[in-house]
Amino acid sequence: MVIAAPLITNDAVVLGLLALILGFVFYTSNSKNNVCRTFYKYVPALLMCYLLPSLLNTFGIVSAQFSQVDDVAKYFLLPACLVLLTLSIDIKAIAGLGSKAIIMFLTGTVGVVIGGPIALLIVSVIWPELIGVSGPEAVWRGMAALAGSWIGGGANMLAMKEIYLADGKIFTIMVTVDIVVANLWMACLLYIAANHKAIDAKSGADTSAIDKLIADVESFEKAHKRTPDLKDFMLIIAIAFGAAGLAHFAADLLVPFFQQNFPELKKFSLHSKLFWIIVLVTTIGLSLSFTKARQLESVGASKVGSSFLYILVATIGLHMDITQIAQAPKYVVIGLIWMAIHVILLFAVGRLIKAPIFYLAVGSKANIGGAASAPVIASAFHPSLAPVGVLLAVLGYALGTYMAWMCGQLLRIIGS
Repeated sequence: MVIAAPLITNDAVVLGLLALILGFVFYTSNSKNNVCRTFYKYVPALLMCYLLPSLLNTFGIVSAQFSQVDDVAKYFLLPACLVLLTLSIDIKAIAGLGSKAIIMFLTGTVGVVIGGPIALLIVSVIWPELIGVSGPEAVWRGMAALAGSWIGGGANMLAMKEIYLADGKIFTIMVTVDIVVANLWMACLLYIAANHKAIDAKSGADTSAIDKLIADVESFEKAHKRTPDLKDFMLIIAIAFGAAGLAHFAADLLVPFFQQNFPELKKFSLHSKLFWIIVLVTTIGLSLSFTKARQLESVGASKVGSSFLYILVATIGLHMDITQIAQAPKYVVIGLIWMAIHVILLFAVGRLIKAPIFYLAVGSKANIGGAASAPVIASAFHPSLAPVGVLLAVLGYALGTYMAWMCGQLLRIIGS
């Protein structure tokens, strides 16, 4: 199928539009105008940074499929951002977050594994033709690939496609389901993040460990705060993009090395360039937190990193097209039920162990979105929490293939 080109294909214009949207949102969200204040009281600014770009895609003005801005944000701005956001982190404080973050992440994984087969079983009551098919076009094969994406990431999705021999048509349909459902859930998580204090207060969750981590970072910044000058900003840029460049250089060596010498390690995402970049920049950032480079936080390192992150949020929004829901309704229904099971299980376990909503949101997004969007959700709670999202997303890469394979086996039983 030939996809029509959008109205704007020049990436300089696309980036300019996204910058204007972000500037508009930040200006209006900080305005004293009563209409603006009322609007942003109910609609989080970060959610608008995500939804407004999606309208550009929905109405054919801009498309992520015809733009490289998304790749620039993912491969250049995201690594630079992660270095700056991890620069001031307190490793002991992260360790002090306890086991609830891991429990919620694993709960999210289990929700994906069991949610797929249950969703297929439910929808087959309405559309019985979705089961009883054993060929490469079988829905369950495509769902197994989607499970790879929702537990690990794109590399895991492709791995499951090959393992379960899903044909191109059903795989493409599941890619659409992935984009539609995952992005709808991301919008919900951004709203949750903006209202997390009220949610935690109502549930009685213990947020003391999270509050301590944020307080430690803020107290460090306050103790060393000073007016930044040009030299400070140049050092921030140097460290951010220098570390990103170093990670790219190392990844370009590591990926072919593992591909040639350890082909069996593909299941751990060790053949993925983005995996290595994320791991390396996070390691560099955490290492720098033990040096004098940590003092750059006092002149706004995390704020520069957050500005990169907002650009990433806007580019993620370009993948959302609300009209796609009507193109494959029964498959989107499967995806929505599947996601609902994942979410219900997370809320049930979270309520049982009184986990803060932050653990639910990041535990879910570390599965569903991976390293590109888990830090976005974590930072929506507070920039200091971004490394938690990254670390859980890396765990998702490691578990993705194994747990998605298990989901595929369950889907095979029901669908064939």
